[in-house]
Amino acid sequence: MVKPPDRTRSAPAPRKARVPRAGSKGQSREAPAPPPAPPNAEERILDAAHRVFLRRGSAGARTQEIADEAGVNKALLHYYFRTKERLAAAVFQRAATKLMPPVIATLASNHELEIKVARVIDIELDVLLDHPYLPGYIISELTHNPARAKELIAALAGVSVDELAPRLFDTLGRQIKARVREGVMRPIAPDQFMLNLLSLCIFPFAARPMVQAVLHLDDADFARLIARRKRDLPIFFLHGLRP
Repeated sequence: MVKPPDRTRSAPAPRKARVPRAGSKGQSREAPAPPPAPPNAEERILDAAHRVFLRRGSAGARTQEIADEAGVNKALLHYYFRTKERLAAAVFQRAATKLMPPVIATLASNHELEIKVARVIDIELDVLLDHPYLPGYIISELTHNPARAKELIAALAGVSVDELAPRLFDTLGRQIKARVREGVMRPIAPDQFMLNLLSLCIFPFAARPMVQAVLHLDDADFARLIARRKRDLPIFFLHGLRP
């Protein structure tokens, strides 16, 4: 006997829920939530990047190594800084704020010239020994983006170049003229005075690989060289200006 066909229907397969497209009508696109972060995550990342830059330079540093050094995952690093270039800019700006404002404040102050020279040398050599990648970064930035010079100086110094230069050079010029009248200094333009002083501080760091190779110095030897330079450079600089 032939069985009649079974007319009971099987249950339909569950339909997949429709996911609205991003940007579709009536849907707002929310920013992704940050990954779980440890306390002071941003500062930890900046500190870690600083240490990695010291070891490898900014060009050789990898974001994964920086994240590992900071004890965070790579997603958190990208959440705060997006790219290695933005992270590098943040690290360099943080370092430069320890250098530019105190140097500018010292040069524009009414302290005696001899005190200014010694103080600027102390600041420059101390900060650059802790942040030796800083001169290379600034030189690279200005080489590739010369139009950014005023913007970069304003960001680091906290004041525009147009405001800064007259005050600084007027003060230096008055002090130099006073020393010339006293017969203890040769005439020199204030801009040349400042360039000579800063160049003597910055050069060993800008050319550090060459300096260490030529003089057969390891990192500890280089630090000792800078310690001696802090002592010798003020005398060398000021004696060179005697009549």
